This record gives sequence, C-alpha cells and structure tokens, in this order.
Amino acid sequence: MGVDLIVPMKPPRSGKSRLRGALGGPAADDEHAGLVRALAADTLRAATAAAGVRRVLVVATDPAALGELRDLGVEVIGEDGERGLNGALRHGERHLRAGDPAGVVGALQADLPALRADELAAALTEAAGHRAFTADRHGTGTTLLLAAPGQPLDPRFGPGSALAHTDSGALALRLPAPSLRGDVDTPGDLEHARLLGLGERTAALVETCCVPR
Repeated sequence: MGVDLIVPMKPPRSGKSRLRGALGGPAADDEHAGLVRALAADTLRAATAAAGVRRVLVVATDPAALGELRDLGVEVIGEDGERGLNGALRHGERHLRAGDPAGVVGALQADLPALRADELAAALTEAAGHRAFTADRHGTGTTLLLAAPGQPLDPRFGPGSALAHTDSGALALRLPAPSLRGDVDTPGDLEHARLLGLGERTAALVETCCVPR
C-alpha cells in the first residue's frame, strides 16, 4: 500500500527563523526565503522519488509563494484556518482521506535537504503499517510520522515531539537513516546536512554563500 505524505510549510520569508542570516549577503531576506524554498525542494524531490510514496501534499500558509514546487510533482493547498503545524497536518489528512479513507497517511518535515529516497523508503518498510515515527538526530524532535492504514495520524509536533509521539503509542523506528533524521533548524544543522550531502538546490546556495564551517 502506498503512503501519502503531508509536508507543512510556513511562508518562506518568515519560516525557519533560527536560520535567518545563515547565508549572509546584502539581500538577507530574499536569500533566507530562497534557502527555505531550497530546503523544501530538495526534501520533496527525494520524497517523490522514494519507493512506497504514492502522493505528496504540501499544506502551505501561503500557497502562492510556493507555486514552483508543483513542478516537482506535488500538490500544494492552503491551510483552512486551523492554527499551527498540527492543524495544518490535520487539514492535509482530511484532504487525503477524502479520496482514500483506508490509506496510509504520513507527515514529513520540509527541512531535510540531504534526504535520500532510499532511506525514506526504508523507514516506510520498517513501519510495516504501524503508526510510527523517526526522531531527529538529537532524539527530541520528529521528522517523519506515519499513521496505520485508515487510522488517525494524531500529530503531536512541537517541543519534545519524539516523546509526545512515543507516549501516544507511536512506534519509534530504529533504522539509522541519517538523512531522514537530519532536519535543519540552525546553521549548525545546515552544516551537518552539508556533510551528509545536500540536495542540488540547497547545495547551489551553500556553495555560493558564506556558511559556517
């Protein structure tokens, strides 16, 4: 059974605030938005290439700012007024389940620029139809959450989400999958992702800008 993934995104100019200024330069606002879009584009390119992924849905606060992502074979919709990351995910889940109530729905963070399609596919295989998640490399956050077929996703993203998802009964996946666990919130995270091997869009920005080494 294929998995339908929801990828939530804030407006590129205001999202990822702890990364602001990571690339420097005189047009910091434009460069920041470009970095956020690049992180998402590399994440989505890997997600759509992963075996076992059937559909990728971006739920965006500002869909007009992300029109280019549709060229990657994903669907982009707006939020429905429900606040916060978990609200966006619940909206995406309702959208997907309207077409397939018995399907497997998942949530994937949009800041995995080193993501490898084979590592995402391996996580889907390990989950084997259970409600499951992968923690980030620090062990506190969540980069991927999967529902059981036809069952609620029940997202609990936010500070300490790995523990929150464990407490809610989700299975913590054990595969190493460094690229799947390598979300980017800070310049240090971006450097870690660079060492793993960035996707094309993010690598192009990093190569031409000043990033801490």
